[in-house]
Amino acid sequence: MKIFAISDLHLPGHDDKPMNKFGHNWDDHFNKIKMSWNKMVADDDLVLISGDISWAMHTEDAADDLNDICSLSGTKIIIKGNHDYWWNSITKVRSMLSNNTYAIQNDAVNLDKVSIVGSRGWLCPGSPEFKQSDTKIYEREASRLEMSIKYADKSKPLICMIHYPPFNERREDSLFTQVLEKYGIKYVLYGHLHGKACQNAFEGERNGVTYRLCSADFVKFSPTFIDEL
Repeated sequence: MKIFAISDLHLPGHDDKPMNKFGHNWDDHFNKIKMSWNKMVADDDLVLISGDISWAMHTEDAADDLNDICSLSGTKIIIKGNHDYWWNSITKVRSMLSNNTYAIQNDAVNLDKVSIVGSRGWLCPGSPEFKQSDTKIYEREASRLEMSIKYADKSKPLICMIHYPPFNERREDSLFTQVLEKYGIKYVLYGHLHGKACQNAFEGERNGVTYRLCSADFVKFSPTFIDEL
């Protein structure tokens, strides 16, 4: 089984919201993703999608986007991003998924060879945008990450999907990194960053955990290979 990752698909959500206003590299971006996906991903492979899936505001308006994702090959696992306003009831989200597509929310997906955990995450203290009002959400998301890990099969390699970078721009320790290191997470796959913000993104091993940035524009609109198990 090959493991791939991508984040920030930013599908239109039943609305004609073009992404190329963020740059011409976003022209027809989902067709680029599908073409690469179809070439690279086999039915027995795994693709992890770390949030910001659809611009939809209501769950029913995300149906076409979810159907497009479900129709792709492989096992697909999604988590919520900060722009996934449509993601309210996890029961309703899961009722819209098919064809080996799963959603994580305060739990885990345990597969034959690997266990997948995840959380949306949040801004970390020390980030320029972090305010005192963010503290409660930051602490809550760290607790949700640990809750997710508690549902994992820890006899298998653990991979974490998190939408926000789990540290600030100076890569200082956070509640997220503490949890990730505590449970021996093998890979952390994050997104949220785009354009120039990717230039300072950390990729590589830190205290035994390997971090990968998977934003769609950063990985050139192609699922990026993570590992083979």
